[in-house]
Amino acid sequence: MGQTVIEVALGAIVAIVITIVIENLRKPKLVLEIEKPTDADYRNRENYPAGIARYLCLNLINKPLPRWARWMTRNAALQCHGQITFHHLDGQNVFGRSMPIRWSGSTEPIPLTLIIDGKHSSLWDPSRFSMEPCIDVHPDEAERLDIVARFDNEEHCYGWSNQSYFSDPIWRNKDWELLHNRYLAKVTIKSSGANCVGIFRIVNDVPQNAFRLEMASPGEITIIQG
Repeated sequence: MGQTVIEVALGAIVAIVITIVIENLRKPKLVLEIEKPTDADYRNRENYPAGIARYLCLNLINKPLPRWARWMTRNAALQCHGQITFHHLDGQNVFGRSMPIRWSGSTEPIPLTLIIDGKHSSLWDPSRFSMEPCIDVHPDEAERLDIVARFDNEEHCYGWSNQSYFSDPIWRNKDWELLHNRYLAKVTIKSSGANCVGIFRIVNDVPQNAFRLEMASPGEITIIQG
């Protein structure tokens, strides 16, 4: 009788442990990776804020399960949102605050142009105005997010978010202006199932065609993380 009770108890413990392991495996596993710079040429378009632009972005990836565990399905990372802080190489926060991230594939928060009785007017869609957009990232998929942008061979670059569409001058948000130098960007992503932090070096003391993101060094990561 006593042996039976022990066997039942052990079986229950094993079942609980297996359940915990499986649930932990199925949680989203988010990582941030540097995306190739995006170069855009707007010179054939009328009334654009810039002729040429380079955007630096990251990919947020929800890693797939290990091969041996792919009989299960990893959960999606739901309602992913986040913030970026910009730092000098000594760790000091450049602006003393954080910038909401912008997902590259999200709708641009710009007005719709209407023509009524031959007159041009603008219609603002409130659904486009979220300064902290959220997105779901499914397993083995990636979503791109913007970090900074640089225009027309100018030396300065700018943190890129939905706020950039309302700045004066447009696209060049003085609240997030970074001078001709090198900086660190700390990107923090939160979701309903997992969080993720990445630290990257912004190389902005070079010509526009060399403007880029790099992985931060271990020493730089230690400085930012304190």
